[in-house]
Amino acid sequence: MNREDFNFLKQDVIYFDNGATTLKPYILADNISDYYNNYSANAHRGDYDISLKVNAKVAETRDLVKDFINANNSSEVIFTSGATDSLNKIVFGYFRDYLKENDEVLLTKSEHASIVLPWFELADELNLNINYIPLDNDLKVTMDNVIKSITPKTKVIALSHITNVVGDIRPIKEIIEYAHKNGIIVLVDGAQSVPHMKVDVQDLDIDFLAFSAHKMCGPTGLGILYGKEKYLNNIKPIIFGGGMNASFEFDGTRLYKNNPSLLEAGTPNIAGIIGFGEIIKYLNNIGMDNISLYEKKLRNYAINRLKEISDIIIYNENSDSGIITFNKKNIFPQDLSLYLNKHNICVRAGSHCAKILKDDLGIKNTCRISLYFYNTKEEIDKLVSLLKNTNILDEII
Repeated sequence: MNREDFNFLKQDVIYFDNGATTLKPYILADNISDYYNNYSANAHRGDYDISLKVNAKVAETRDLVKDFINANNSSEVIFTSGATDSLNKIVFGYFRDYLKENDEVLLTKSEHASIVLPWFELADELNLNINYIPLDNDLKVTMDNVIKSITPKTKVIALSHITNVVGDIRPIKEIIEYAHKNGIIVLVDGAQSVPHMKVDVQDLDIDFLAFSAHKMCGPTGLGILYGKEKYLNNIKPIIFGGGMNASFEFDGTRLYKNNPSLLEAGTPNIAGIIGFGEIIKYLNNIGMDNISLYEKKLRNYAINRLKEISDIIIYNENSDSGIITFNKKNIFPQDLSLYLNKHNICVRAGSHCAKILKDDLGIKNTCRISLYFYNTKEEIDKLVSLLKNTNILDEII
């Protein structure tokens, strides 16, 4: 699907590491280059035509993001440097003041480091309790386990919409509905969901959402922080500087702006923001429902082909996203990745930044293929053919 839009795919390389970052279509570089070559003024700093054009482009992208996730208004969309930055701004900008000693935060053991580590830090600072929603036999989150995990001290549930190793699609709408009935705020990491399926923050009633542009054909160094207005009105910046203040005096008197400016101190990734606007249009033209359906069919095909290989272990066969985590018996995952690399196939090997999942998965390191709309059945066939090789270790040596 749309393979002709990617210069990368003209090379003899099969790219299966879309969970880490995706390939970029021509239009991204074209629009970034256009900014740098033809109107590279700063945003919200000048009163001349070129700067005003930049302002308009940044505002256009903010509106496009608002519509893409169906936020209530554009001021609920904050530009950050990535999902990690967004999550840190939420944890330390809002929950540092909201939570009290002995309050409980619920995570799962399949979460990414970017959502786990900020909570560990804040827990140490405020003496919070971190507990984990148990995973079922398929390493998924069920409503029953969510309900069983909630206590009177639970104040926050923080979890991925889709996890980056198990690839399970969580029942976010049901989790949020139940959490809200119990006065619990829900923080959602959308890094693996927003690029692959329609995410409607109003329909799901999401309180906070974080995601990255580079995992959805966009630029690196750009993320989105979404928050309901009632929460963003009480968030405090953790970065201070130009652009976020209205005034300040020598005696320390200062007046800060409202959101989104409040949380966007300094010069933003202007080129990235402008390019990301075109990427959102690009994904809208393809259709997020079309992307989701195509990936599901491709995943099913990949699972069935991989099951032809007797010594392949699939750890998340029953998940629904384009993430497939596996190992080949008696071969270290990094060695398998190096072998596939010799044949120009890119896969991820390691713990995938989900270092406590090993407690439930039973193994620390795995190989992962993560699909996107430009992957094909023919690419999967080549992968399977190479994995059927019984002399892999000889090739690695």
